[in-house]
Amino acid sequence: MRSPLALVLRSALPHRLAPRTLRGRLSLVALTTAALLMTILTVVFNTVVRHHLQAQADDELRARAAVVATTVDTGGRTVRVLKASDDGLLDSNVWIYAGSTTVEQPPSPAPEIGRAALRLAARAHGDCTTVEGDRPVRLCARPVAHGRLAATVVTALDLSPYRSSAELLLLGSLALDAVMLACTYALTRLAVGRALRPVRDMSDQAIRWSAVESERRFGAVAQPTELARLGASLDSLLDRIRAVLRHERRLTGELSHELRTPLSRIIAELDWWRSRPRTEAETLATHRTLTEAAESMRTICDTLLGDAREEARDDAATAPGTAEVLPVLRRLAAHQQDPVRSRIVVTATDDRLEAGVPPALLERIVGPLLANALRYARSGVTVHIGHVGRVRPTWPGHPLPDTETAGPTGSAGSAVRIDVTDDGPGVPEAFLGQLFQPGRRADPYDGHGGAGLGLPLARRLARSAGGEVHHDPAHTAGARFTVTLPAG
Repeated sequence: MRSPLALVLRSALPHRLAPRTLRGRLSLVALTTAALLMTILTVVFNTVVRHHLQAQADDELRARAAVVATTVDTGGRTVRVLKASDDGLLDSNVWIYAGSTTVEQPPSPAPEIGRAALRLAARAHGDCTTVEGDRPVRLCARPVAHGRLAATVVTALDLSPYRSSAELLLLGSLALDAVMLACTYALTRLAVGRALRPVRDMSDQAIRWSAVESERRFGAVAQPTELARLGASLDSLLDRIRAVLRHERRLTGELSHELRTPLSRIIAELDWWRSRPRTEAETLATHRTLTEAAESMRTICDTLLGDAREEARDDAATAPGTAEVLPVLRRLAAHQQDPVRSRIVVTATDDRLEAGVPPALLERIVGPLLANALRYARSGVTVHIGHVGRVRPTWPGHPLPDTETAGPTGSAGSAVRIDVTDDGPGVPEAFLGQLFQPGRRADPYDGHGGAGLGLPLARRLARSAGGEVHHDPAHTAGARFTVTLPAG
């Protein structure tokens, strides 16, 4: 909701004259607020000053009237003015009335002032009035009632000096207001500029940094509380953008890699079929090959897109974090457990081992290996978790160390090793070279479902997290797949 002051400014200023910067708008708001406050204070101050000056004039008039009243004798048959020590008082704008009869008056008074004095005397009250003219005059009446007769003393005072003092104070206060407003605007712009400097720095940093490549974040620099919250929000947004972009890149790479093989097969079959006339049987065989390749492409697309949608729905899978390996794998084993066919046993050399990946991503890496082991196991599957010193890369051609080291969990260059072992028939030696190729199965007619994408996807997810998935050819009593991931 907009404040009333903001609405007033929006309606008062044309759109093209409104400041374009936040600094200018805040300075204008501060200037307008200060102007309204100073206007109110100036009006109140000058009103009080005028009333105070008028009260001073009235006090002076009443004091003069009291002095003159001591020279008025009302104890006889007529009102008489006694001899005063200073007769100049009677010549200084003083009227003495006996009822409506003038006893004394100043020489040559202005007609409108004389009529105002007569009206005050007729009221027989101690009232005051002001006569506006070329020079404003203030008149006050004082009844004299200490004798048999009633008399009234009216005194007059020129208000021009008082009015001049009030106007001088008004001009001084207006000049002071102008100076204060100028200082307020300048100081506000300076203060707002200094306060917004971290925001400008954050904007420059956001322009310089790459949301994908740079690891720098706003939260690494100490900021005021409000900007710290903004920095944390921006950091979270940058992390999500990086995760989404990595996800899109991985999906694009997987689609490109997985579809290359069936596309090459389709192109080769078409080139072979067009190279020379073919018999009807050969044409039907080519059609079957093309159909199988197209079905494989559709299966690959459906699997990869479904996998991408499932990963996008899981916020934890795209956010940085760590996972306690043993609880995650026990939960995964309980979910995939099939007591009728085989049993899953999960063991660990250290219950506190952590992997440097989110729990959801750990499940997505180990899940296909566990499902594959359950598919071919005769009686049981063993999942063993250990810690190894990661002294060299674990890509093909650089096998994993066979022995576990005693290095501390989470130390630099360390890794978590997960062995998934089954007691099934194992992987045929002739199929080892195609084991991690998408869409390939050792025996497509073995009665088990699947598109041959579980192992390739598990390896790609592990590699995206800095790990690896490989098959242990030295294990002959069934099959053993090993996952290595950075330690948390």
